[in-house]
Amino acid sequence: MASSNFIDYVKICCRSGHGGAGCRHFKKEKYVPLGGPDGGNGGRGGHIILRGNAQMWTLLHLKYTKHVIADKGENGSKNRMTGADGKDVYVDVPLGTIARDAETGELRGEITVHGQEFILTPGGRGGLGNDAFKTATNQAPDYTQPGGEGIDEWIILEMKVLADVGLVGFPNAGKSTLLSVVSAAKPEIADYPFTTIVPNLGVVKYKDFKSFVIADIPGIIEGASEGKGLGLRFLRHIERNSILMFMVPADSEDIATEYQILLSELEAFNPELLHKDKVLAISKCDLLEPKELTKLKKKLLVPVPTIFISAASYMNIDELKDLLYTSITRANKPVME
Repeated sequence: MASSNFIDYVKICCRSGHGGAGCRHFKKEKYVPLGGPDGGNGGRGGHIILRGNAQMWTLLHLKYTKHVIADKGENGSKNRMTGADGKDVYVDVPLGTIARDAETGELRGEITVHGQEFILTPGGRGGLGNDAFKTATNQAPDYTQPGGEGIDEWIILEMKVLADVGLVGFPNAGKSTLLSVVSAAKPEIADYPFTTIVPNLGVVKYKDFKSFVIADIPGIIEGASEGKGLGLRFLRHIERNSILMFMVPADSEDIATEYQILLSELEAFNPELLHKDKVLAISKCDLLEPKELTKLKKKLLVPVPTIFISAASYMNIDELKDLLYTSITRANKPVME
């Protein structure tokens, strides 16, 4: 899919339906001169409901949909008949979508499971008919209740990629190449920075018919948490990954320092990211002579599981899958009370 079709942020106006008015009516039959009130209640206005759809991976379908409008409820009628509810409007979104109030920034909810639903903008309540106000001391109420007004508001929908493993690294660290080797994904690959400008997902087949999902996040640069480079646009996609795999090329001038810069950018964006399980993969090891690689392994000291790989020569790719699957299993293991 073309990169221009990857839309992960939209702002839409949601207008729920007004509730129907209650009915004022008195029962009139030939031989029942004092039939009493029988006005029914109005129907509620239509809701606007957010629904998860696992077949979607972008908000492109909402890019040019600025207004989502639900129907109003019908008025109540005689014989205590309640008006029909307004038709609800369902807005399908990819898994990992969150909804916020555009004015206050308040989180309204998030979608993480296929088929999950929640009411984004509720419709107005239906008004009560005069039959609902009948009491022992007021047996012929002559008043009703109007329907409640719907809500007209602006909502921000923001998608965060859901994956088991998020690849984190500077541009041209070899993330896309690795993804193309371990999965069937076909990301754009070239020998220059920022080849990847949208997140790419790949399903990695593992032993005994198991699998896990890797997300190739566009490259981070120093200052990304302040909006530099691709900045905040894609840092948020890292929040939904079970574990983080940092990638630093073997020919980097200082691998440990580069790793610390990446950590600092994530911490500045969201300190909670540092609590995720982390793995460090030293990529492009085929560029080093065996003696250089041995020397690097001895001097490199980082406090996370580290593996030396090469996507070009398939060096330690199976071992990498083992490490990732073990880390994912540990990260998703329920905490015992």
